[in-house]
Amino acid sequence: MWGIIPAAGAGTRIQPLAFSKELLPVGSRFDGAVERPRAISEHVVERMLAAGATKLCFVISPGKSDILEYYAGAIGAARICYVVQRQPAGLCDAIFQVAPFIAGDEPVIVGLPDTLWFPINGLRALEHDMLSFLLFPVERPELFDAVVTGSDDEVIEIRVKQPVNDGSWVWGAFKMPGHVLHELHELWERRDPPDEYFGTLVNAYLALGGRAKGIKAGESYVDVGTFNGYRAANVLLEERRLLAAPELAPVPAKLVHR
Repeated sequence: MWGIIPAAGAGTRIQPLAFSKELLPVGSRFDGAVERPRAISEHVVERMLAAGATKLCFVISPGKSDILEYYAGAIGAARICYVVQRQPAGLCDAIFQVAPFIAGDEPVIVGLPDTLWFPINGLRALEHDMLSFLLFPVERPELFDAVVTGSDDEVIEIRVKQPVNDGSWVWGAFKMPGHVLHELHELWERRDPPDEYFGTLVNAYLALGGRAKGIKAGESYVDVGTFNGYRAANVLLEERRLLAAPELAPVPAKLVHR
């Protein structure tokens, strides 16, 4: 299984940084007994590995060699490769940079490297034989790509950064067979102008008889592309840590015996 991680964006909403935004420290990990900072993109990598990905591809811009230096050629049981998107031309262009290397019978998952979401195993809930989106409830869906679904989870429409009155679920990652990736690529190349947003391309795909499902298996979702999002991501990680180990919660001062 392939995992595609589009990481060529300039990250203008959270600049200035001295490194690629995908390496922004969010949370920590243990290297043996030593606790170390964890790059935000490691979280989506962890979720892809939990879903069974064995090949990861970072789509980077020419100036992001620090991502290559950070991850090198492998992580866990997965091998890593890199494809260069020479110009930041949107998510569709980034994803389709990888299409020539993926066989029609290989499953593909796509996740954004500047997001943090739970559950970690959420990608396992997605379909194997069709395009499917992992959906999350958010307070302001108009800032994302809101997914409108029917009673059978079939995707009716994706509303790209538009006001939404009939639902607050947005996609955070998606999965499809390789042959669907190629169908979307061919459709994208026929459209004039080519789509920048994946949601508008999917709407055209649905209009031509394509099918997609939206799976409401997400619990929490944070975009770490802004400073407010960065702050919210660290709060979310701390909340999850305390849920997992409530004995680590601070004791209120009035309960401390002196």
